[in-house]
Amino acid sequence: MDTRPPINFEEKIYQLWQKGGFFNPDKLKNAKKKVFSIAIPPPNVTGFLHMGHALNATIQDIIIRRKRMQGFKTLWVPGIDHASIATQNVVEKKLRKENLTRFDLGREKFIEKAWEWKREYGDIILNQLKKIGVSCDWSRVKFTMDDDYIKAVYFAFSHYFNKGWIYRDKRAINWCSRCKTSLSDLELEYEEEKSKLIFIKYPLADEKEKYIEVATTRPETMLGDTAVAVNPKDKRYKDLIGKNVFLPLAKREIPIITDRSVDLNFGTGAIKVTPAHSLVDYQISLTHKLKIIQVIDENGRMSENAPKEFQGLKTEEAREKVLENLQKLGLISKIEEYANKIPKCERCHTKIEIIPSEQWFLKMDELAKMAMEAVADDKIHPVKSRKAGISPKAKLFNRVNFHPKRWEKIYLDWLKNVHDWCISRQLWWGQRMPVWFCENEKKKFFISAEKPKKCAICGKCKPKQSTDVFDTWFSAALWPFAIFGWPKETKDLKKFFPTNVLTTARDIINLWVSRMVFSSREMTGKNPFADVIIYATVLTKDGKRMSKSLGTGIDPLELIEKYGADAMRLGLAWQITDSQDIRFDESNIIAGRKFCTKVWNATRFILQGFGNKKISLKAKPKPITSNDKKIMKKLGELIKSTNIDMEKFAFGRAIERIYHFFWHEFCDIYIEKSKKQIQEGKNKKENTEKILFYVLLNSLKLLHPFIPFITEEIYQLLPLKEKKSLIVESWPE
Repeated sequence: MDTRPPINFEEKIYQLWQKGGFFNPDKLKNAKKKVFSIAIPPPNVTGFLHMGHALNATIQDIIIRRKRMQGFKTLWVPGIDHASIATQNVVEKKLRKENLTRFDLGREKFIEKAWEWKREYGDIILNQLKKIGVSCDWSRVKFTMDDDYIKAVYFAFSHYFNKGWIYRDKRAINWCSRCKTSLSDLELEYEEEKSKLIFIKYPLADEKEKYIEVATTRPETMLGDTAVAVNPKDKRYKDLIGKNVFLPLAKREIPIITDRSVDLNFGTGAIKVTPAHSLVDYQISLTHKLKIIQVIDENGRMSENAPKEFQGLKTEEAREKVLENLQKLGLISKIEEYANKIPKCERCHTKIEIIPSEQWFLKMDELAKMAMEAVADDKIHPVKSRKAGISPKAKLFNRVNFHPKRWEKIYLDWLKNVHDWCISRQLWWGQRMPVWFCENEKKKFFISAEKPKKCAICGKCKPKQSTDVFDTWFSAALWPFAIFGWPKETKDLKKFFPTNVLTTARDIINLWVSRMVFSSREMTGKNPFADVIIYATVLTKDGKRMSKSLGTGIDPLELIEKYGADAMRLGLAWQITDSQDIRFDESNIIAGRKFCTKVWNATRFILQGFGNKKISLKAKPKPITSNDKKIMKKLGELIKSTNIDMEKFAFGRAIERIYHFFWHEFCDIYIEKSKKQIQEGKNKKENTEKILFYVLLNSLKLLHPFIPFITEEIYQLLPLKEKKSLIVESWPE
């Protein structure tokens, strides 16, 4: 062996694993009947590897490699998500460089362009993940726009629709005027901005000299007010309740009403109610049966329902004009500086408008209960078998467990206060809704997964399919079972579902995790996984979020190129604790590289004593000296603690213990003392060499899930009589 570990040998080792079929459970010769499965959180088709991906992939690979060595029939399913909004944005961005819009192309041509993008860039991130060493079964790659996956989405939609849980309604929703689509609350990000809190006088209709004062940050929406609301407990307005005010600029009368949702301490304690442009006000309007007047359109401009002088203005322009007019009328009492959190589209960062829009909604009452039940109870709650149900032999987990446990609260808090889910999006790229509208009776529709030969309503016309697509998360909610061919009862579905572990980021606990849980329980009668590992967010060294655009992002591929995949994995694994964030420090990667060199050089020393001899280690060598006994005892303790740590997903603690054992107990102490023992006679020499080899081999096994490339490379050089591949060697128990 050379004195330094080889450089750029990862590709050779990865090919060895793939050619050996070790990633495919159907080809695992050492595997028992017991199965262990993981579904990769599918990265976006537009995605490129970042440190969060690298950390998540490392965690999953550590888990799956250990289980494979334990003899489980392991399956790690890879895949990518079509990411409707993100993909449509990048394709439109590309078109803009050609001075084109999607409307210039039309829907069909635009979708062709999106597929071209997918073919060119879709698998980039999967190939990048391979460089980290992820041991996914690449023969089972799934894409959420695959035909069978779309059929699963259609089946789920039909199932909910037939139960009466899906409905179509015109309601106030979050709207991105740039992406031209509805968004859920979970698809928004909030940025704090300095704005102004405007105090406006609304004169009483029958006593113009008197008024009620409201405070708002968006005075332009007052043109759509249909009431002023106060809290019924607010004694200040006791005599005004039931009276009408004259709405300035819009020149109409609106009532003063009471509602318990009004915050007595905000502004004046009286609020303007604009049902068309506030989610809270919309709920108030339902209670009090208020009129809904839309004054902002889908383009973020003032609509034809606004007074003529404001029509067509952007909302910011209208705001200034409203203020100007109110000041002329003497109806502004004061203006205060106000720090406001502004909702923006998480993809394009456009300010969100609340507008009324006809959308498809999924009722959440029963589904939320199911999702809470999965986490809150230790008991099994029987669920009726589904038409597309799972074999009775499939494992049923009692509950879904979060690690760290504190994330259960985030999960449960959202479910306790959840609203009906808007599942439709006004995009072109995505899974088009299987809803068909009759041309003769335009408000009537029917559901059909296939293009109908005739209209199911009138039997005469050629029905038109809805132009809406599904919210990406509706499709992603089916991921843990749709990847196995559901709703068909496939062999993979029977064998590998439910999956065992999910690892994901905290920011999609409610976007994804909760939705997978209730979707799985409703569609299959099973929880989708037993354990959810919420990994830490990787921040910059000074604690800021990593961002490519701000130049604070770190490319994992550059670290791999510089230090090797094992060093990067070890440097990341070292930092896996219960903490919420990881402050990335390259010194950990450098330390990982040094450790890999230490393992290499220790192996080089140990193998010197064997020459061309082959060794068989069917039996554990017996310690003779006190040094032998001590290192064998320490190894036994390490194996025990590592297994405990790994079962608890305490990977940082596990690798820290292995690191210190190998570097200090084994290399610094035992190897140094072994040099003297080797010179004390043939028997002691041979026994010492066997112990050295035994400890090295077991150390390589314990290290393999963390640093798979160099441990496999070393294993292939070991003079073992019976040798296969380290990836399927027996795990130390």
